[in-house]
Amino acid sequence: MLKALRGTKDILPADAALWQFIESSARDIFAIYDYKEIRTPVIEEASLFIRSIGNATDIVQKEMYVFSDRGERSIALRPEATASIVRAYLENSLGQEKAVTKLFYIGPMFRSERPQKGRQRQFHQLGVEAIGSDNPLLDVEVISLAARIMRALGIKDFNLNINSLGCQKDKANIIEKRRKAVKPYLNSLCDECKERYNKNVLRIFDCKNAGCRKIAEGIESDNLLCSDCAGHFEAVKKGLKVIGINFIVDPKIVRGLDYYTKTVFEVTQKDLGAKDAICAGGRYNSLIEEMGGKDTPAVGFAFGIERMILSLEKDRHLIKPELDVFFAVTGEGMHEKAFQLMNNLRDKGLSCDIDYDEKSLKAQMRMAEKLGARSVIIFGEDEIKREKVSLRDMLKREQKEVDLKDIVEEIKANSKKGAISC
Repeated sequence: MLKALRGTKDILPADAALWQFIESSARDIFAIYDYKEIRTPVIEEASLFIRSIGNATDIVQKEMYVFSDRGERSIALRPEATASIVRAYLENSLGQEKAVTKLFYIGPMFRSERPQKGRQRQFHQLGVEAIGSDNPLLDVEVISLAARIMRALGIKDFNLNINSLGCQKDKANIIEKRRKAVKPYLNSLCDECKERYNKNVLRIFDCKNAGCRKIAEGIESDNLLCSDCAGHFEAVKKGLKVIGINFIVDPKIVRGLDYYTKTVFEVTQKDLGAKDAICAGGRYNSLIEEMGGKDTPAVGFAFGIERMILSLEKDRHLIKPELDVFFAVTGEGMHEKAFQLMNNLRDKGLSCDIDYDEKSLKAQMRMAEKLGARSVIIFGEDEIKREKVSLRDMLKREQKEVDLKDIVEEIKANSKKGAISC
C-alpha cells in the first residue's frame, strides 16, 4: 500500500475545520492591523537561504531539501518564509508603495528533521513581516498581533519571552563573550553543540539537551548593548507595558538564524512539552541590505500551525463543521424533489447536503448530527402533498411544519448566516 512520506501528514476533512478556524481567525486579525497577504513560491534558489539564514545554521547544514533541476540550478524547498518575502519585496519594489510594508503569509515549509510531536518535515506556518521602520512601537505592534491571535483562538497558558541582540556590532560582542563563557564546558556539550561552538555559538543557548541547557542556564548574560540598542529595547518593554502585555526578559533567547538583530522573542505554551515554542520572531535590520537592497529595518514572526493545533487539541470538540441544512428524505420518489429544493437553497447561498444512499430516517438524522447541520428538512410524501416540510432545529431540538414557500426564511432564522441575501 502506498503511504504518505515519513514526516508528512494528510489533513483530513475531520481535521480541516480546526485548520480553517485558525487561518480565518488569523486573517481577521491581520486585516485589523492592515497586513496584506503575500504568497511566494515553495521553491527558490538554494543560495537565497544560504545567504540569508547562514551557512553555519542547522537548517542549511542538515535540514534543507536541496536538489538540482534540469537546468543544473541548485533549488531548495523553502525552509522558512522570511528570506522568500525579502526576495519578493526587493524584486517587486514593494518598498515604493508605502513607508512601511506590512505583509502576512500562510503556507507550507520544508525541513528534513526527525519527525516528532508537532514537528513534521512538511510543516505549516503563518506569520508577518513589517518592513521599513526601526520604530520600537512596530516591534510592539508585531508582538501584540501575535498575542491577539492566541487570545482569539483561545490558546491559554502562554508566556512571552523577549530579549535584544543589539546591532551587528553588539551581536558580535555577545557571540565572542558567549564563546569564551562556554569554552570551559566544551567537552560536556552534546555532539551537535560541540559543532555549534565554532559555527554558531548562539545555537548552544537554543539547545533542548538537558546537559546543554544546564550549562547555558549557568552562564551569566552581561548587558553588552550599545546606548542606542539599549534605548530601543527599553522602548519596546515600555510599549508592551502600556498596552497591557505581560513579558519576561530572558537573556538566553538568541534565535539561531544569522539575520536576527535587536528585539528577539518567543512565545511558549506549556502543553507542547520540552520544545514548547509556538511562535518566534524578531528584528532583522541588516538582512535586506545584505541581500542587495537599501538599509531597511524589518521585524516579523512565525507561528507553527501544527503547534497551534496541539495547543488547541483539548478544545477541538468546540469547533465543529457546520452545515445550514441537511435533507432527510422518506417515501418513494421524494429524492428528486428534495434534490430540486436543495439546489434552490444552494442558489440562495445556504450550505446543504443530502443522503444519497436512501438510509433509514434514524440513520439520516445521525448523519445530520455528525455533519453539524443546524437545520434538517424532513422531506416526506404526505407533507409534500400539502406543500409543506418538517423543519427540525438541531440546536433547540425543536421541530415544526413549515410551508415550502417560507422555508428559506425559516432556515435563515436558524442559521448563523442570517445576513445572506436572498
